[in-house]
Amino acid sequence: MRRFLRPGHDPVRERLKRDLFQFNKTVEHGFPHQPSALGYSPFLRLMAIGTRSGAIKLYGAPGVEFMGLHEENNTVMQIHFIPDQCQLVTLLDDNSLHLWSLKQHSGASELREEHRFTLKGPPGSPPSATQITAVLPHSSREVLYLGTESGNIFVVELPSFRVLEDRTITSEAVLQRVPEDYCNRRSCELVEALREHPKNPDQILIGYSRGLIVLWDLQNNKVTHHFLGSQQLENLYWQRDGSKFISCHYDGSYTQWPVSSDNRQPEPLENLVPYGPFPCKAISKIYWQTTKNGLPYIIFQGGMPRASYGDRHSISVVHGSQQTAFDFTSRVIDFFIIFSSEPTAEFDDPSAMVVLAEEELVVIDLKTAGWPAVHPPYLASLHCSAITCSHHVSNIPLKLWERIISAGSKQNIHYSNMPWPIDGGSNIAPDPPQRDLLLTGHEDGTVRFWDASGVCLHLLYKLSTVRVFLTDADPNDNMNTLGEDEWPPLRKVGTFDPYSDDPRLGIQKIYLCKYSGYLAVAGTAGQVLVMELNDEDAEHVVDHAEADLLQDQEGYRWKGHEKLKTRDGPVRFEAGFQPFVLVQCQPPAVVTSLALHSEWKLVAFGTSHGFGLFDHQQKRLVFVKCTLHPSDQLALEGPLSRVKSLKKSLRQSFRRIRRSRVSSRKRRGGSGNAAEVQEANAKFDQDALQEMELAPVQRKIEARSAEDSFTGFVRTLYFADTFLRDSSRHCPSLWAGTNGGTVYAFCLRVPPAERRMDEPVRAEQAKEIQLMHRAPVVGILVLDGRSTPLPEPLEVAHDLSKSPDMQGSHQLLVVSEEQFKVFTLPKVSSKLKLKLTALEGCRVRKVTVANFGSCKTDDYSENDLAVLTNLGDIQIISLPFLKLQIRYPCIRKEDVSGIASCVFTKYGQGFYLISPSEFERFSLSTKWLVEPRCVVDMPEVTSNNHVHKTGMENAVRKS
Repeated sequence: MRRFLRPGHDPVRERLKRDLFQFNKTVEHGFPHQPSALGYSPFLRLMAIGTRSGAIKLYGAPGVEFMGLHEENNTVMQIHFIPDQCQLVTLLDDNSLHLWSLKQHSGASELREEHRFTLKGPPGSPPSATQITAVLPHSSREVLYLGTESGNIFVVELPSFRVLEDRTITSEAVLQRVPEDYCNRRSCELVEALREHPKNPDQILIGYSRGLIVLWDLQNNKVTHHFLGSQQLENLYWQRDGSKFISCHYDGSYTQWPVSSDNRQPEPLENLVPYGPFPCKAISKIYWQTTKNGLPYIIFQGGMPRASYGDRHSISVVHGSQQTAFDFTSRVIDFFIIFSSEPTAEFDDPSAMVVLAEEELVVIDLKTAGWPAVHPPYLASLHCSAITCSHHVSNIPLKLWERIISAGSKQNIHYSNMPWPIDGGSNIAPDPPQRDLLLTGHEDGTVRFWDASGVCLHLLYKLSTVRVFLTDADPNDNMNTLGEDEWPPLRKVGTFDPYSDDPRLGIQKIYLCKYSGYLAVAGTAGQVLVMELNDEDAEHVVDHAEADLLQDQEGYRWKGHEKLKTRDGPVRFEAGFQPFVLVQCQPPAVVTSLALHSEWKLVAFGTSHGFGLFDHQQKRLVFVKCTLHPSDQLALEGPLSRVKSLKKSLRQSFRRIRRSRVSSRKRRGGSGNAAEVQEANAKFDQDALQEMELAPVQRKIEARSAEDSFTGFVRTLYFADTFLRDSSRHCPSLWAGTNGGTVYAFCLRVPPAERRMDEPVRAEQAKEIQLMHRAPVVGILVLDGRSTPLPEPLEVAHDLSKSPDMQGSHQLLVVSEEQFKVFTLPKVSSKLKLKLTALEGCRVRKVTVANFGSCKTDDYSENDLAVLTNLGDIQIISLPFLKLQIRYPCIRKEDVSGIASCVFTKYGQGFYLISPSEFERFSLSTKWLVEPRCVVDMPEVTSNNHVHKTGMENAVRKS
């Protein structure tokens, strides 16, 4: 049989691969990009958000999530839940209606599109005749009322979407009961709002844009009351008992109208411009909520004075003498109030206000004095300041986890203690097997710690590095402080703040040691901060050290930004991670690589000019190494000055194209075919992506010139205890890989613990490897005598890993953008290589070691390389033989920023940004899979009005 097998085909290995590897996109973390619509079901206690790309997402209790996507990818304009049903209707900007249901399938519930429908008018009618502007799902659950631009209201049957033509409410029929002089002055125009009477389902309130409002009797097909408004109408809201309703208008006013039992012409009870008398913005939505104490809550969007506050995005809450205008930093899409939905309840008694802004979700507690915000358990605004880097740490020890949560809880004292009010469904997913952290670095100099263990990405703690430096903004400034007499009474809410005081504060690299609690962060202006965890507030001096990476070489002049100025004297820090030493690289270029060894108390850092090693226990610089090539002039400009030299960059790009074409013709003996030209627009995407990420390219592997710019750019740093000088003695070492394909290795002498503070750490260069093809080095790894990657610092000391095999010979794996190469140690002779680019036409962007366990047995697991390429593919490559195991398409190759943002976990999962505000989570492992699993109570209202509840389990898996 063996002769019939393909070369290299092993059936046993193929079965094992099926037990180890499986690709799934499991859940999206963060805030939906470009939200466009909001809906809420008091019956299900579920919230729905629609986006401009056609996505619809449902949220309930933490862990209860559903997602659907319209095939058309059109903007979702409106979302309406069908009363007392597990169904909702969406209206898209192409005027199509879509019916969605939560249905049971194979023991699991899922969000499924049932029907779609587009309202069509008679032949020859204009599009406005059927352009839907308002949707009312009737409480009978049998029909939808659709208001249009023409003023007509169409009735469609559910769930078939059949138009009931005999029940159409025409504008002509409405105008028959309106005074003639009013009809002459104003036509009905478009339908702005449709509202069902809260006590009589046979009556609906119809509001037209010109200000006319009528109460329509569905049984007798006639107008029973008409209300003549003088201002352009924006919205309507019924009071709970149906005796009055509120209309809000374009001029910033709202009017209260009585609904009498007789047919007398109603006069408004109250007409108020809350922020007058000067011209005000429109009030686009309003609630009037009754309470037991008699004072209503009046809540409205907009209405601020145009001249002074025309650019504000506000929602005002008025309750007796209390009045606050909540000021949002991004446009308000929509909002709703959570109140008592029991039909027998006499009062509304509102408890919370939920606001969907363009960049975040804000929930306000209306029960607690001062109306504080509620800390959201999901839908986090990841991009409250732009994300510049990410770092994932798996399996956090419980003690460190609790200390981080404790530090975060002290930051959240201003939040309400109210339980999360959107609590529909139940999360039945098993508890996460371990505690995982995702750390995100931001443009404003902050690092946020997220609980990435389960479906909900929850903020645990926020660290700011700003206090170390002198900036234009005082960190003690409080934007929310108001004078006693200030009017309007604005209060800024939300966390979204895209503006950075100083772009140099941006975090570029993060490294956390989960065993020691040491944290290193590095930034845009060459700053490297080493921190340790402190459970109490403290005030201390941050030690400073400078690392001159140019080593006084002549002929180089830094043209970029200056370093950040530091504060003199003691600095007060909150409980949490507190910096104790700052290493400032000179020139102050972006830190491009970072490594921390907490057992040796060393931190290594690299920029486009070189790399250095710092002893953070003795607070002493050990050494610096300049990697700058004489032609690396662009490395001296810096990312912030590169914008000014765009013309120069373009000229150099075109010169490289011409040079590449000429050299290609010469190699082909003068042939005129210009295929396989190397793309020349890459080398420094760093200013856009904050990392050295190159544009997609397909070409065969070829040697690069040593004169290419940025050859000294340090891409990776790696600590290892291995055999560097001879095969009989191992020693600590530091490895560095550059953009020019050079690997440097330094022997380190770290004094024993008893003499650690007395003797200095010493370093000596032992090796220098130059890859022939000069491709950038993106990863370095040492394998022990068992061909197992060396454990992390302190991992063995905490009995979480076997001691490395120091008896057999070690191997060095160097991963460049174009190939994987294994060398023997200490001789550094080539043993094995895999030329990825030559075969596939792709480049390595990210690489990490991941542990894959079998889903069939707990006794087997293996370490492999997880590799992301510039084509967006993920490849799993075996260790130590470098055999390609499997390939999965993951990210679109055009999505350069998504590829640049990808971060792998230690156990075969990963995250990448699908938008500035959302991480897509994926899994490569059959064993480690984080996805929503939840039960939603599905009430079924039968004909005799008895309600039955059925549990349905959700295990949504997006394709």
